[in-house]
Amino acid sequence: MTGKRIAVVLKGYPRLSETFIAQELLALERRGLPLEIWSLRRPTDRARHPMHAAIRAPAAYLPEYLRDAPFRVLRGLGAALTRPRLPALLALFARDLFRDPSASRLRRLGQALVLARELPPEVSHIHVHFLHTPASVARYAALLTGRRWSFSAHAKDIWTTPAWELAEKLTDAAWGVTCTRDGLGRLEALAPGRTRLAYHGLDLARFPAPPPPRVPRDGTDPADPLRLLCVGRLVAKKGHDDLIDALAALPKTLHWRLDLIGGGELRGALEARVRERSLTERVTFLGALAQPAVVAAMRAADLFVLPTKPAPGGDRDGLPNVLMEAASQALPILATAFAGTPEFITDGTHGTLVAPGDPAALANALSRLASDPALRLRLGEAARVRLVRDFSEAAAIDLIAEALRLSAGLTPSAKSLEPELAACAS
Repeated sequence: MTGKRIAVVLKGYPRLSETFIAQELLALERRGLPLEIWSLRRPTDRARHPMHAAIRAPAAYLPEYLRDAPFRVLRGLGAALTRPRLPALLALFARDLFRDPSASRLRRLGQALVLARELPPEVSHIHVHFLHTPASVARYAALLTGRRWSFSAHAKDIWTTPAWELAEKLTDAAWGVTCTRDGLGRLEALAPGRTRLAYHGLDLARFPAPPPPRVPRDGTDPADPLRLLCVGRLVAKKGHDDLIDALAALPKTLHWRLDLIGGGELRGALEARVRERSLTERVTFLGALAQPAVVAAMRAADLFVLPTKPAPGGDRDGLPNVLMEAASQALPILATAFAGTPEFITDGTHGTLVAPGDPAALANALSRLASDPALRLRLGEAARVRLVRDFSEAAAIDLIAEALRLSAGLTPSAKSLEPELAACAS
């Protein structure tokens, strides 16, 4: 049995908001890939998903701030001084620092020196999630140690990283994948042929079957209000401010309650917005929850709402995994026609889509869906059919697993490699 291993570099681990990464790690392990996790940050969430407990890969943590581990950084620098590839790394770093003269850039170099020294010799390949800061660390460490590296690009990293940096990383990486056609289009424009599309999909074995058909609530009974649910970090790109404004514009005769699941930097501002619009009795902030609690909330809800939009600075979502999780429970979806969402949901067929950043349109859609339980039932069932038919995790995981086997020099699986995959990873 081979002793080779794959190092997976992450910005933070574990994270409640990154179920798609945990799902991928677990699926890769189940396909026999030997992984170890290297995280730039320690966990900040109090809870963990059950998937995290099932992942066997050991997790190591790089110094988030170099001042917190000076001797570890100095040992990394000392080891680097003995490596023949150090001049090449310093030349690359000088070019990067000239274009990005920031403390963050210096920190990434320090973290890369630590990673390069502490990676076991058995690690034959580095794979990184996100093309911004984690990829800088992986790229520097790979260059210094003579290893190859690959990437999974997602959303914020694609849309907020400068074009020059993306293009150079795409060219340097052995291969990469991204999870939406929206993101693929940007990466292909910068470096054609370097990236493959691999939707995250969903491991349906981790989810219960949908509940029985929901009670046909229509918001007319104050004792049995329509149950709305939104799950997402409380950050600008999720559009919670638009949702609150839309709810405030609903007719007073429509009775509803909203549960908001997720933590984040905007919680205080959003709670203030709810108070200003006299919605305190109707909106409940539940904070970040582990996946079993999220699924239970989806089973109890009548309508899932996620009005994502572009955030200041260019940050945006990819294809939110939470939409597929809602579909797994046949929960009807109201979202925005933005980023990767229309790749999963066709308006009027698998859910309802409105323009991003338009609270009035969101309010109109809420009113229409609230009054039509039969429409909600049809949309929820169609979304689940779409999920099962077209968004299984198996295809994406198979592609990533075989590329990692090839790049790491591991024994190929029994499945034949696709020619384009072999060419991508060669």
